Amino acid sequence: MTPSLKNSLPFLFLCYLFLGAASLFGQTLNKPTPADNPTIAGNSIWTAACASADFNEYYVNFTWLPTVNADNQFILELSDASGNFGSPTELAKVSDKNTNFNFDIKFSLPTDTRGEAYRFRVRSTSPAKISPASDSFEMYYIDFKSSLLISQNANGTIPAGGRIDLCSGNSITLAVHNVSHPGNYQYKWYRSGTLLSEKSSAISIDIPGIYMVEVDYGTSCSGSANTLSNSIKIKKGSSMGIAINPPPKTILCSGESLVLESNIKDQGYTYTWYKNGFPITAPIVDAYNYTVDANSVGFEGEYSVEIDGDRICMERSLGINITLENDFTVALDKTGPLVLLPGKTSLLSATTDANTPTYQWYKDNIAIPGATDKTYLANAIGEYYLEVTQNGGACTSEKISEKILISPPTSFELSIAYAAEYTDCNNTSIVLEVDTITALLPNGTRADVTLDLVNSFTYQWEKDGIPISSETGKNISLTTSEENGNYTLVANLDGYNPTSNTLDVILMTNEALTINAATTVLCNDSSEISIGTATDLNGATFNWLKDGKNLHQTSTVLTVNSPGTYSLELLENGCTLVSNNISIKPMDESLISLNITNNEVVIREGSSKTITARGADSYAWYYQDQTLLSTTDEIELSREGNYTLLATLNGCQISKGFSVSHQDTFSIPNVVTANGDGYNDQWVLPNTYTKDPEINVIIYNHKGEEVFNQFQYNNDWPQATTIFPKQNMVFYYTIQKAKKILKQGTITVIR
Repeated sequence: MTPSLKNSLPFLFLCYLFLGAASLFGQTLNKPTPADNPTIAGNSIWTAACASADFNEYYVNFTWLPTVNADNQFILELSDASGNFGSPTELAKVSDKNTNFNFDIKFSLPTDTRGEAYRFRVRSTSPAKISPASDSFEMYYIDFKSSLLISQNANGTIPAGGRIDLCSGNSITLAVHNVSHPGNYQYKWYRSGTLLSEKSSAISIDIPGIYMVEVDYGTSCSGSANTLSNSIKIKKGSSMGIAINPPPKTILCSGESLVLESNIKDQGYTYTWYKNGFPITAPIVDAYNYTVDANSVGFEGEYSVEIDGDRICMERSLGINITLENDFTVALDKTGPLVLLPGKTSLLSATTDANTPTYQWYKDNIAIPGATDKTYLANAIGEYYLEVTQNGGACTSEKISEKILISPPTSFELSIAYAAEYTDCNNTSIVLEVDTITALLPNGTRADVTLDLVNSFTYQWEKDGIPISSETGKNISLTTSEENGNYTLVANLDGYNPTSNTLDVILMTNEALTINAATTVLCNDSSEISIGTATDLNGATFNWLKDGKNLHQTSTVLTVNSPGTYSLELLENGCTLVSNNISIKPMDESLISLNITNNEVVIREGSSKTITARGADSYAWYYQDQTLLSTTDEIELSREGNYTLLATLNGCQISKGFSVSHQDTFSIPNVVTANGDGYNDQWVLPNTYTKDPEINVIIYNHKGEEVFNQFQYNNDWPQATTIFPKQNMVFYYTIQKAKKILKQGTITVIR
């Protein structure tokens, strides 16, 4: 034995055991494990993955047994950050390793990978199988790897000397300001070297110390990213008692402005002004006042100021609420343009939330005498608007509504539509109705006047250009296929007579087309089944279909002799009426079963066995001489011979044959005493090996020479004339059927 083969024996033995286990228990996929990167010299197996744009190449090792199909693929999948495979990420796909039981898979981390509990698994596709999950690993894709910068409220200004003095009882917010999407990461904040619990990009501070932050890339990867920020030293300083001088008013009228001023000024400090807690200015030296403009949308709110400077602590004043008095809105209840017919009027109205308002309507920019209510009944064409004045309080203000045009129409357009979802030859009923009424105005604009005028018009429905008696409403209901046609609507109002668009209506006949057959089972290749319908097909246009394909048969009754799904299509009133499906199938003889195996029944001589049949509508049992034995579903048999069951199912007759034989009561002898005393002179075999004409018995002498060869052995060896030159001679026998060896052994002949 060569050394290499000798050394491989333990491995081969293990593979043999593994393959044996796999054959017993099915496909085995082992959990993937980290592997060495072959492209890096001296690289060890990884324990954590810290990927980036500069490096993102890792390997796992995978083993499996015993076999897969030729089209199989191995797919490496990654869990979410918590190790859950509810929605795994595909990392790699391998299709050329279906005979390699131990190989490495290369992969790269997705750019959104961040966590400390990721796991792998491998999935095979043919057969479908999933390996156990791997151990948990820390994995991060490091896409930000620069030093962080922090400042107060992320304003981008790092304080001189990196120091901020904080007044007792106050707090300050430090935040990262050089990351475009800071919320995409978690962070580690430190106070004088101690790790804090805060993980967001900002931290609120009220305790002195030296503060720094870095991106949290986990225990193993954070150091390689080098994201540690600048430091800011927070110290306790003396308070200046910052406050906003009381303003002359805190409630402004529309259009007014107000100057807020700090109580500390002209000392070279920086000021930051806040509204509702958010900075509205940058820190500016000596910016101790701020102008609030009531013309600015949303100016209302709480204003405060923050002061900072050398040898003083940063502190913020209490807030002052600035509001707008008597602000209100006004809007017309209708949008224009509006249509005014000769001799008619149009009601204008407005909505306002002003307190104690007064009203004045205008036409063509001129006040209308006496039109001082919030509604006005217009009877002339022109452009209208409403002026609302709010009275009382510190302010008096005026606002005007949007303008609305009232104009006579030059013409109308009428549009009708289906009142519900409609498809030709699908609906069995439909309602048509007025959809829109549009007025065309002299200036070329269009106005939707449906709501205003839909009930003012009179109507007449037409089918195929002919008026329909009694159909004079704004809608029409169609319920039968006899009403199929082209519909239009003619309207009338004060001499205007618009005609609508045309809608086609093709309704499906509200009836069912049913086909039927006496049976759906073909007994044999020569069987035929007739499929018909109670619907009168004479003179109609129809198609018989098999498996969705036209058979081009013109008979009203279809005769079929092959399996398939059959249906009927009938053209009626312009629509195709489709019948039910009838599935014709061949007879399945396996539906008839007997409680026997291999069509053979073996019983002890003198005993009996009950044979039971299932699945048929009727039964007839026959002996080999065609004698009818029974017509029930079971029969008790004790006589050897051949039997036949004729079972009837769905009009089809199925034949099943079987045999009954007596059980052998002795085994194959291995000794013959050929002394002519009439006892044990011949080698006698059990019936099992003598009744079958296809069983061949062959006997050989001690030299391997064939001395006897017989099909359907007659228990007649050795014959009386056979000569045995020795006292005890040993012969060898083989009992076989075709090429299959049934029995083999020795025969000792004693004279």
